[in-house]
Amino acid sequence: TTAARAAVMGARGNSGMMLAHFLIGFGEALEGLPTASATDVARAVREGARHLEQALDEPREGTILTVVRDAAIAAERAAGESADIGHFLRRLHAESERVLARTPELMAVLKEAGVVDAGGKGFVRMVEGVVRVINGDPILPADNWAADDSALAAAALADIATERDFQFCTEVLVRGEALPAANDVRTRLHDFGGSVVVAVAGDILKLHVHTDTPDAVFTLAEQWGTVTARKADDMRAQHRQLSHVDQRRVAIVVDSTSDLADPILDRHGIIQVPLQVVFGGETFRDRVDLKPAEFYRRLRAARELPTTSQPAPAEFVKAFRAARSEAEEVLGIFVSSRLSGTFASAQAAVQAAGITNVTVVDSRAASLGLGLLGLRAQELADAGWRAPAIATELRRVRAQSGFLLTVATYENLIRSGRVSKGKAWIGGLLNIRPLLEIDQEGTVQVVDRIRGDDQVVPRVLAELTRRLTPRPAQLRFGIAHAEVPEVAERVRMALTAAFKPREVLVAPATAVLGTHVGEGAWAVAYQVEDGTPEPTDD
Repeated sequence: TTAARAAVMGARGNSGMMLAHFLIGFGEALEGLPTASATDVARAVREGARHLEQALDEPREGTILTVVRDAAIAAERAAGESADIGHFLRRLHAESERVLARTPELMAVLKEAGVVDAGGKGFVRMVEGVVRVINGDPILPADNWAADDSALAAAALADIATERDFQFCTEVLVRGEALPAANDVRTRLHDFGGSVVVAVAGDILKLHVHTDTPDAVFTLAEQWGTVTARKADDMRAQHRQLSHVDQRRVAIVVDSTSDLADPILDRHGIIQVPLQVVFGGETFRDRVDLKPAEFYRRLRAARELPTTSQPAPAEFVKAFRAARSEAEEVLGIFVSSRLSGTFASAQAAVQAAGITNVTVVDSRAASLGLGLLGLRAQELADAGWRAPAIATELRRVRAQSGFLLTVATYENLIRSGRVSKGKAWIGGLLNIRPLLEIDQEGTVQVVDRIRGDDQVVPRVLAELTRRLTPRPAQLRFGIAHAEVPEVAERVRMALTAAFKPREVLVAPATAVLGTHVGEGAWAVAYQVEDGTPEPTDD
């Protein structure tokens, strides 16, 4: 039972959760026995296999299920031949090894990757450890089991490749005195994704699901008890990294304030570092644990406004190492250093971790102002530019680009110190909306004060026309909005008609920007790319 609880708490991924299920069934079969005979253990192995199979919505051959089920049959046969526990366990180990070696023939993705099932291998190694103890052999240190990098990558790729329809491998650990039944949890989770595995052991519930909305899964789990741990790993990013054979010249890294949609990040291979959003005492990774729709739902219900903080140092190191694993050089582009400590923390992380060939750029921008720079950087990288040359070009482009922002509420600006309470009171009384910009130094400045909601869009369009006359030949726009898609669409149509730009991106403002500007805000980033020179280095 202790091992089962530990397995539930420590399980990671499909394979870990499946092994935990086996141990729960195994432990329940032996519960209350002062000692266990070979027959008892054989029955427990069978019960573990049965418990595991019942926990799976779509049992797959070639996984740990095949290994433990076939091993259970051999175990009962061995127990009938001899009461010697040593003989029994050696037979169990030998049969498990035999079935494990056969798993690639049962699952094409394992055969393609040249690996065996990870969960099945974990079970076999666990049995082997018990056999070594029975035989009086020393337990081998972990180093003896270390595989080379290519084998680890192949195994991880096989695990990811079993289901690529959803983006995030999501897990939650819940503690509670009145936890729901595992079957009830599975039924609820089917609304959110696939590869559902749920384990309940005493006052502990662990769930695993592949989903596009991990934040909604976290919210659901909060109904059942106290969430003590959670994670959401981006499987698409993992698959891209692990399946990359030929190194790219330059990999691009941005932070989550870029407001670039996930499909765009995926398509261009841009790696994202999440900032953090704090609601009460709960911390979320922006756009990983907390998607925009869930953020605004929480914002409307919150008694206190959330706060934000820069990414954890480990997130920078993780992103830069992932980028270096697939590229010769890395270019990191981050939110304005005048608005956040993210840029400085990125520099410190590179130095502290000793990661080489990394260039870090202060965008002096935010939201899609940063996002458009990231897209331009990726285009230049694809064209063969080196990271230092791309950084120089981004600074040139930024100097002829800009970002305009308007808000619907003063509450968030008051708390951030951008507007005094007195000015906010007068502004609200007179229905005055501020028009703000992020200037060339990367700071927020007031451009104008607009009276009347119906005048905001025309005034922003007039300001853009003034700034972009004569019309640039190479122009992009990005429109970020905080739950006002109808305004964003109106602005998009107007910009397209007036400027004939290369591109107009529209995206919901993510949690970090939404925290500071509030619901109803929207912004337009414009990026002028005229005058791009030839790269100066090879």
